[in-house]
Amino acid sequence: MYQAQSALFLYCISPVHMGAGTAVGLIDNPIQRERHTEYPLFAGSGLKGAVRHRAWTALNGADGNGKNSLLDRLFGPDAGSADLHAGAISFGDAQLVAFPVRCTRRAYVYASSPTALARTARTLNLLGIEVPWKIPEVKEGFCRVVTDGAPVENGKPLHLESFEHVAEAAPEMNDIADWLAEHALPSSEAYAFFREKLKHDLVLLPDEDFGYYVKNATVVEPHVRIHNDKGTAEDGGLFYTENLPPESLLIAPLMASSERSGKGAMRAEDVMRIVLQGGEGIPGLDGQALQVGGDATTSRGQIVVTAVS
Repeated sequence: MYQAQSALFLYCISPVHMGAGTAVGLIDNPIQRERHTEYPLFAGSGLKGAVRHRAWTALNGADGNGKNSLLDRLFGPDAGSADLHAGAISFGDAQLVAFPVRCTRRAYVYASSPTALARTARTLNLLGIEVPWKIPEVKEGFCRVVTDGAPVENGKPLHLESFEHVAEAAPEMNDIADWLAEHALPSSEAYAFFREKLKHDLVLLPDEDFGYYVKNATVVEPHVRIHNDKGTAEDGGLFYTENLPPESLLIAPLMASSERSGKGAMRAEDVMRIVLQGGEGIPGLDGQALQVGGDATTSRGQIVVTAVS
């Protein structure tokens, strides 16, 4: 069905609110989460919509008939169109790779878990990308760090949020951190600091500890609706919105097929090239910023995309 594929690493450079509607708990507007792990995720439909809107804006919107043939060929026409067909590009859900956790050393670390890394390797494998690293075991109460340049020395306690984890150096962590730093972040000079930080500050936690942090260490912001005339808070105008924190790293599969409109002969390779590198007036994704999710007018949802094939 799909003849071309690539992996997209998504690095958050601002808080990101990919909303899951409203809730009756302490957080009124929670973020999207997987049902079985409760890890944050970005739904593929939201990613596809954000990329399509970016392309639509670059093409100055619709033509005189309210349509744009190139957008329809790539992403599929709007519902209700007289010429319905599937799009040629497919975005999968973005799964969590690493999550920033506050640390008493070096501000924060990039935390991950065996499950998160195993699913990253599985996604890459499905896309034809083999990774040259293996995931070390980690015991309860401990964490795995790189052998050189870690936030703390081997055998010393690492304090994350209000908790302590005894650091155990593992050579496998060097391979994982180096590979992610080279492939998951942009190669530009602006990200040199973060590539180096990822090389040294990647921390592997047990699944249980990682699950606690991704559920309880997100960014929760209060919002207050102010009365226009009185300048005071309106009754019922206080609500809380959850965001995935900056420096979070996710991975999503991107797959392309040949054009399905029946009117053209755009190959899967051409579809992938236009989406990643740009062409025909559409800006490419690879190495570029993308706005996803809600609260765009307060600069939420800024991510940078890095493609790996």
